[in-house]
Amino acid sequence: MAQLWGGRFTGETDRLASQFNASITFDRKLFAQDIEGSIAHVVMLAKQGILTGEEKDQIVRGLTGIREDVFEGRLSITEEYEDIHSFVEAVLTQRIGEAGKKLHTGRSRNDQVALDMRLYIRLKVLQVSDHLKGLLETILSLMENHLTTYMPGFTHLQKAQPTTLAHHLGAYFEMFKRDVLRMEDIYKRMNYCPLGSGAFAGTTYPLDRSYTAYLMGFEGPTLNSMDSVADRDYIIEFLAALSTIMMHLSRFSEEIIIWNSNEYRFVEIDDGFSTGSSIMPQKKNPDIAELVRGKTGRVYGALMSILTTMKGLPLAYNKDMQEDKEVTFDAIETVENCLILFKGMLSSMKFNEQVMERSARKGFTNATDAADYLVGKGVAFRDAHGIVGQMVLFCIEKECSIDELSLEELKRFSPSFESDIYEAVSLKTCVEKRLTIGAPGLKAMEEVIRINREFLETRDKERK
Repeated sequence: MAQLWGGRFTGETDRLASQFNASITFDRKLFAQDIEGSIAHVVMLAKQGILTGEEKDQIVRGLTGIREDVFEGRLSITEEYEDIHSFVEAVLTQRIGEAGKKLHTGRSRNDQVALDMRLYIRLKVLQVSDHLKGLLETILSLMENHLTTYMPGFTHLQKAQPTTLAHHLGAYFEMFKRDVLRMEDIYKRMNYCPLGSGAFAGTTYPLDRSYTAYLMGFEGPTLNSMDSVADRDYIIEFLAALSTIMMHLSRFSEEIIIWNSNEYRFVEIDDGFSTGSSIMPQKKNPDIAELVRGKTGRVYGALMSILTTMKGLPLAYNKDMQEDKEVTFDAIETVENCLILFKGMLSSMKFNEQVMERSARKGFTNATDAADYLVGKGVAFRDAHGIVGQMVLFCIEKECSIDELSLEELKRFSPSFESDIYEAVSLKTCVEKRLTIGAPGLKAMEEVIRINREFLETRDKERK
C-alpha cells in the first residue's frame, strides 16, 4: 500500500492494520475536491515565490490531466493507496517527476482532508438546497390548484375542523422552507478555508491563506489552526439539518400512507411509486413513502455516530475523525434520493377531492362553528359548547351530519337556531371566514402563496 509517511518506519505495517487504517475505499468521493484544493494551493505557492512558475504550470497540468483521466475512465482510483491524497500525489509524481513531490509543500494531510470535506459538504449543502426548492415548487403548485379543496383537519388524529388541502400542504411548505433556510445558514457559517493550518500549528512557509481562500470561493481563512483541523461542527450541523429534513419527509410520508389506506382513500399513489403483494392480488402498497419513513432512522444514526465520535476527542487531529466520512456520505445520498423520489411521488399523486370533502362533512368538523353561531345569537360559549356536544351525540345515533338535521330538530337543542345556520356551518363558510394570515381562508391563502412564490423566486435569482 502506497504511503506518504514511510520514512520514519523500518518495519512493515501489519496487513490487516494497514487495511483498517486506510480510507481510500470511501474518501475517493473527495477526489474532485482534492484536485481543486491542490490546484489552489500550488497557485498560491507560486504567487508567494515558494514554487517557480514552471513548477506551478507542471503541477497544475498534471493535476488537470489526472482529473480528466479519472472522470473519463482512463484512470482508476485503486486500493493500493492509503487515501485519496496519496493516490493524487503518487500519480502526479509518476507523471511529472520531481516537481510532483513539491505539491505537499506547506500543508499537512490534516488541513488537506479538512479542506476536502469542507468543499464537499459545501457543494452538498447547495445540492440538497436545490432538491428542497424543487420539492417546494411541487408543493406550491399543488397549493395553487387546491385552494378550495375541502378536507378535515386533525388533532390527535381525530377530525377537528374543516380546512383545505392547500392549507394542509402549506404546513409542509413551511417545514421545508425552514430546511432551505437552515442550508443557507450552514453554508455561511462553514464557508471559511482551513488550508494552510498545517498539522495544527500552521507552517513556517510564507503562505497567503487569504488568497487560497479567495481562489476557492471562501469568505476567508479560518482563524485558529488548531480548531481548523479539529473542527467537524459543520458536518454535525449538516447532519442535524438532514435529520430534520428526514423528520419532515417522514411525517408527510406517514400522512400519505394513512390517506392512501382503504379507510381514508384521500389519495391514490401513482403506479410508478407503488408495489404489489406477492400473495394478495388486490394490494397496492405505498412502498416509497414507507421507505422514506424507514430511512429516517438511518440518517438519525449518522448524526448520533459523529456526535459520539467527537464527544471525547482532545485537540487537535485524531484518527477517530476519519469516521466522519462513511456515515456522512451515506446520509447525504439517502436524503438526496428520498427528496427526489418523494417529489416524484407527490407530483404524480391523485387527490380524491370529493372523498376528502365528504370526510370533512361527516366528521363534525363544523361543530366549533355551530357553537360560534350560537354565541353570535347571545348564547354563552360554555352553554353553546354543551348544546352542540348533545347535537353531535344525536347525529352519531342518527348517522348524519349537523347540516343534515332539519331546522325543527335543531330547535329542539336551542331555540336560537334559525335557517341561516346552514350557511354558517357549510364547509365553504367555515373555511372562508378564517381570514387571518396563516389561516385557510381563500384571501389569506392567496397572500401566503404570493409570499412563498417570492421566496422561491428570490433564491433562484441569487443562485444565477
